[in-house]
Amino acid sequence: MSAASSYLEAKVLNHVLTTTSYTAPSTRYVALFNNTSGNALANLQNGTLTDEVSTSGTAYARQAVTFAAAATTGSGLTAVTTSATNATVTFPTATASFGSITHVAVMDASTSGNVLFFGAVTTAKQIDTGDTFQITSGNLTVALA
Repeated sequence: MSAASSYLEAKVLNHVLTTTSYTAPSTRYVALFNNTSGNALANLQNGTLTDEVSTSGTAYARQAVTFAAAATTGSGLTAVTTSATNATVTFPTATASFGSITHVAVMDASTSGNVLFFGAVTTAKQIDTGDTFQITSGNLTVALA
């Protein structure tokens, strides 16, 4: 995942280039999304959360996530800085279908809040009743180039 939301981009630019400080959230959360609107990436970029998995009767809830310190590989114009999860994130067992998980986002709150980073999953995953969605340690990476 390498897309920062418009919200985060403005916060970082203001923090670095003006006197407006940005305080990072003390806890970050992973949210799961279905591409039900057909425009999930644009919606997430703008902070629209219409495609998040329903919490009504499904047992779905955003999960806290932690990341390792950022590291840079390459140099010059080919340098990429990344940070990956440093612990496994397991969502509650579905009590009703979550649908097909097509996108994830790193959020600044357990409900509502702001999108920080977002992206499509490599392979969509259908989560039905009794299934569990899991992101193993190191398998959610945020990259800035």
